[in-house]
Amino acid sequence: MVVTMIQILIELPEATSLKDKRSVISAAKERIRRKFRISCAEVDLLDSLRFGQIGGALVSNSKEFGEKVMNRVLAFVEDELALKVHDSQIHSEHY
Repeated sequence: MVVTMIQILIELPEATSLKDKRSVISAAKERIRRKFRISCAEVDLLDSLRFGQIGGALVSNSKEFGEKVMNRVLAFVEDELALKVHDSQIHSEHY
């Protein structure tokens, strides 16, 4: 079993309140979940107004497949959701 994880640090300069930020993050998580069928959550920077961190995980039988999906998730966040990505990490673990 292989678990592939992604962490994406996003800047939200247009957010004027935590409510605005959370609505943008929630919409992004829901679209990621529906399109790629991965587990997804806001994992850090919950009280930061300008930044958010989304984490995702996928269980598969192949490191290559998991990392391919996560690279597609990252491209989707940058291109389709038009969010400003500051940093991202993709990591796979074998169990």
